[in-house]
Amino acid sequence: MSDRIKVGVFFGGRSVEHEVSVISGLQAVYAFDLEKYDPVPVYISKDGIMYAGGNVSEIEAYKDIKKLISESIRVNLIKDGNSFSLVRYPSKKFGNNVVDTIEVALPVVHGTNVEDGTLQGFLHSLGIPYAGCDVFSSAVCMDKEASKLIMKAKGIPVLDCVTVDCKQYSANEEAVVKTIEEATKYPVIVKPVNLGSSVGIKKAKDREALVIALEYAFEYSNVVLIENAVENLKEINCSVLGDRYEAQTSVCEEPINNDEILSYADKYLSGGSKDSKLGAKSGGVKLSGSKTSSGMADLKRKLPADISKELEEKVRNYAKSAFQCLGCSGVTRVDFLYNTVTCELYVNELNTIPGSLSFYLWEATGKSFAQLLDEMIKLAFKREREQDELNFSFDTNILQGITLSRGSKA
Repeated sequence: MSDRIKVGVFFGGRSVEHEVSVISGLQAVYAFDLEKYDPVPVYISKDGIMYAGGNVSEIEAYKDIKKLISESIRVNLIKDGNSFSLVRYPSKKFGNNVVDTIEVALPVVHGTNVEDGTLQGFLHSLGIPYAGCDVFSSAVCMDKEASKLIMKAKGIPVLDCVTVDCKQYSANEEAVVKTIEEATKYPVIVKPVNLGSSVGIKKAKDREALVIALEYAFEYSNVVLIENAVENLKEINCSVLGDRYEAQTSVCEEPINNDEILSYADKYLSGGSKDSKLGAKSGGVKLSGSKTSSGMADLKRKLPADISKELEEKVRNYAKSAFQCLGCSGVTRVDFLYNTVTCELYVNELNTIPGSLSFYLWEATGKSFAQLLDEMIKLAFKREREQDELNFSFDTNILQGITLSRGSKA
């Protein structure tokens, strides 16, 4: 058991998707093959501080986060030679301040300030291997406009869009609305350019609804994206696992929403515990009594999706192409919009760290949650080996003979 790989599972963070991340992160902690891995849960609070120890691995403890934090140990992740330590902060004057050590990181975070490359950049700067997308792919996939532009250039079908920022809107609301109406047609979908979990999204069928939707979306982001709504809509999701060199696709699912837009409540609050098939074996998180929260796994869906083999193949091919052209790694969920009358298919967005890590889509292929995590960790070490083969220094004598004084120029 001493040879187990220590995996730091990071979850939480300064994001509107904080609570969802806690669920997804603990699902992963509970799903690891404990004969091979030693998961070390690291909770990131809403103010960006890391905590370990105490009850951070117990979902019940998050009902009172203030108490959880008071009973946990604040830590910093420190590189010490070739090892990575979670070090108590502030440090004790006497005794060992190393709370735990890790060999690889698994970020299970959702939304801005964490999933968008922020946490990945921190881990990369320390040189610690980490699972999932790198800094670039995390950032570009979080920006819905940027990812659309890249996919469109690669021949992947996406909806055209227009973006506006809050300063433009506040300076001249009438002009912005007119610009949107000239570039789109009602009904339109209005959403923050850099959020997930359906946060901040509204459908607008006329100008009055558009103004309401814009002001709502600006509560969550300084930049808002507007695109035509797909009529006769069927939503289809497919997960991809791998990297830019080799990738595989899961089965397709068809989410069933309670409204015209799959909302945050549809995704995370409408599931019933009676229908949940999760347990400790597949990553279900015990909440209270006999109920479990399965995150995205609780979502009402058709699995597999009720689509033709031809459409399924098209979805899988586009999912893999989108994943690889954006440089993704680990596990990603690609969400599609399909017009059942015109048969037009569009890639909507890529979720680089999907809710519940989309494990339920892989279980449907015969791959367990533990196996999915195993492959993600292997991909993390693979990328690290590839990075180690690159040169990050250039031997020169440029610093020899250089003298600087205040006011001097190099």
